[in-house]
Amino acid sequence: MLTYSLLACDMDGTLLGDDASICQRNIRVIRQAMAAGLHFVPCTGRGFESLGPVQKPLGQFGKAGEYVISYNGALITENKGNTILYEDGLPWDLAAALYAYGTEHNITMHVYPYGKVYLYNYVPFERAFLEGRMPNIETFEKSLDFLRGETIYKIVYMDPDIDTLNTYRQDLGPLLDEVTVSYSSNRYLEFNHKQVTKGTALLRLARLLDIPQERTMAIGDNINDIEMLRAASLSVGVRNLNPAIGAYCDVVTDADNNEGAVGEAIERFVLKG
Repeated sequence: MLTYSLLACDMDGTLLGDDASICQRNIRVIRQAMAAGLHFVPCTGRGFESLGPVQKPLGQFGKAGEYVISYNGALITENKGNTILYEDGLPWDLAAALYAYGTEHNITMHVYPYGKVYLYNYVPFERAFLEGRMPNIETFEKSLDFLRGETIYKIVYMDPDIDTLNTYRQDLGPLLDEVTVSYSSNRYLEFNHKQVTKGTALLRLARLLDIPQERTMAIGDNINDIEMLRAASLSVGVRNLNPAIGAYCDVVTDADNNEGAVGEAIERFVLKG
């Protein structure tokens, strides 16, 4: 039996290289570990629909018994049919208020309903970053009413200046009492429903699969991975991690995200011996 049988892995900056590709070392080692019984679970702020380029080389695409944690933990799906196992979206009035603040201040925003992502104020800086990472739909709507009736799993504000993001957070004040706030990619301020984190989703999926917490492992690189790293029995940071998460990592890899850090961690702690 493997020491760790459920591995939750962040995508951008962790599994994926700077060019958004998955290197051959990661593919080879992950497939080997999956063949030995490991549940390798992408755990991402993205939507599940963007992960085909990751799932296909790993042999996970459309398969039963393979899973994705997406939208920072707001949605857990099984790959076959993208079947929903768990979901927790933002209350509609709250999502609409966050969107209204974003349009009022002309903020570049991501809005995530099921299976899609809409981009408001889609500036060239963000277009360049997202190219090849995930499909999206540009919108010019000033109100969130165009998505009324759909579950909104997450809303994201983008700005490369962290002080600007912090100003938005302070301005929103009590509106965020029912929100989990996180940061990622040194450019995003992310809003999920209260209690939604990658960590709560990891433990929820472990329970669904009847896997004890002591057999869980997580790998990440940035601030929105902290709760996932805290929840797992073994927490691994990649060499290129944000220094703010170092205290939450049991170990840091020698390799960075371009050099197969995830493969290194699996070799050391899952396939050892």
